[in-house]
Amino acid sequence: MLLYLLMLKNTFILILATCLFCNCTQKQKADLLIHHALIYSVDSSFNTYEAMAVRDGKILELGTNEVLLSKYESQQIKDLKGKTVFPGFIDAHCHFLGYGLGLSKVNLIGTKSLEEVIERVVKSSQKSLPNLDDKSTVVMNRNTNSDWIVGRGWDQNDWDNKSMPNKNKLDSLFPKRPVFLQRIDGHAALVNNEALRQAGINLNTKISGGEILRIGNKLSGVLIDNAVDLVKTMIPKVSSEEKINAMLMAQNNCLAMGLTTLDDAGLMKNDIDVIDELQKTGKLKLRIYAMLSDSLPNYDYYLKTGPYKTERLNVCAFKFYADGALGSRGACLKEEYNDKKNWNGFLLSEQQHFEKKSEQLARSNFQMATHCIGDSAYKIILNAYKKSGAGKSRRWRIEHAQVVNPKEMKISDDIIPSVQPTHATSDMYWVPERLGKERAKTAYAYKDLLRVAGLLALGTDFPVEDISPFKTFFAAVARQDENGFPDSGFQMENALTRVEALKGMTIWAAYSNFEEKEKGSLESGKYADFIILDRDIMICNSKEVLQTKVLLTYINGELVYEMGK
Repeated sequence: MLLYLLMLKNTFILILATCLFCNCTQKQKADLLIHHALIYSVDSSFNTYEAMAVRDGKILELGTNEVLLSKYESQQIKDLKGKTVFPGFIDAHCHFLGYGLGLSKVNLIGTKSLEEVIERVVKSSQKSLPNLDDKSTVVMNRNTNSDWIVGRGWDQNDWDNKSMPNKNKLDSLFPKRPVFLQRIDGHAALVNNEALRQAGINLNTKISGGEILRIGNKLSGVLIDNAVDLVKTMIPKVSSEEKINAMLMAQNNCLAMGLTTLDDAGLMKNDIDVIDELQKTGKLKLRIYAMLSDSLPNYDYYLKTGPYKTERLNVCAFKFYADGALGSRGACLKEEYNDKKNWNGFLLSEQQHFEKKSEQLARSNFQMATHCIGDSAYKIILNAYKKSGAGKSRRWRIEHAQVVNPKEMKISDDIIPSVQPTHATSDMYWVPERLGKERAKTAYAYKDLLRVAGLLALGTDFPVEDISPFKTFFAAVARQDENGFPDSGFQMENALTRVEALKGMTIWAAYSNFEEKEKGSLESGKYADFIILDRDIMICNSKEVLQTKVLLTYINGELVYEMGK
């Protein structure tokens, strides 16, 4: 009996040991396991890894190939054969909905003259009348078609004749059809006489925070800043269906560029409702950080209900416009424009408006983000922020910060500069003429801003600039345009390092959105938002950065884009 009990005991021990051994060696389940990669985590130590495991939309673990391949099993195991992996790019300032809607409008980007602008408008207008030949199409446009022609993208600074355009040719071609052609930055528009008539604009019309340009005693058709809205409000409203189609078209382009989160700077509640519903259906994969427009309906709703957050949507900021743009001379400067005497630009609202809203938002849980191009606007908004008592941890933002007096550059109380490196390389051709050579040295001073603020959120401001984050990265580091001009770079003392540029497009941008614990780096517990590139932008020749291709884009661990499919 004793022998039997001893045998039974030994058998039990053997079975227990076997079970324990099996449990120790049994692999854990993962939804996705990638290995033999170069993974830039962009964590606090800027560590790199070889492998990463993902489950339920979040990162389980990063480590070596040996450890993770022995620890996890998955039906999706990808050998990346040395390809580079980065956190999904975050565009800290763009206009996603506006970009999508613009895809169906007349594209005027890259036009080299007013004549080319007119050619594109005429060609686009003919597409809506396919049964008519070219001549009869123009006749039809002249006399019977009252539908609006809307376009965007012209920039007189790119033309041989850099003067603002006029409406004469548009009037002759479209006397009965309103035409609205917005400048590339959205801060000016060229319209024809029919559009002016419908908006009730004449030589006696006055506007605060804007200009209605004249040639002698006649209207030129060019409207600046707030004057643009006088006509823009006359254009028929966009339907929810049109917004849905626009965003889905835009999403395809964004995912192909490795963008996984977008900060859409200036939306109304009805826009956000469409985004929210589209995300909940699973059709809109992109994450959106929505900045609310400075508008009464938004205040009436959101200041009562507070910020709104889902897994893919975050509504906790209000976007303001302090001034206009340098390109249309609407930026508010302390000293007069070098190429327009006795002209300093203007604020788009009274200074008291920004101070009142700063105080109001300081009592709420909303962030304040303000468009400031000129040094006068910068100082006014910075003072308003400080006066409001918002204090640290509020992460209020100054968008663009293009011209900043060095003596007033110091930013305190956790205020974040949100800048767009491609603005510098697009504007460098004419900025010295606009500001004068000495003052131009204080423009687009990103390294100086980084030194005083500690971080920068980087974006594109698309559709003002191209949506490509690789152009953002290249412009920040090389300070050149896509043609490699200038050879030595534009004011290289304000170039960012590659590490700084990458952080600005990932973890620093996430911080500016209060989302650094969720995204912006590849770490255990964070969303599995990442991209796989065909080259390593951290070490390749800088000129090769612009040729970079996104091979795969993942959001929440889901493959949302694959090159060639």
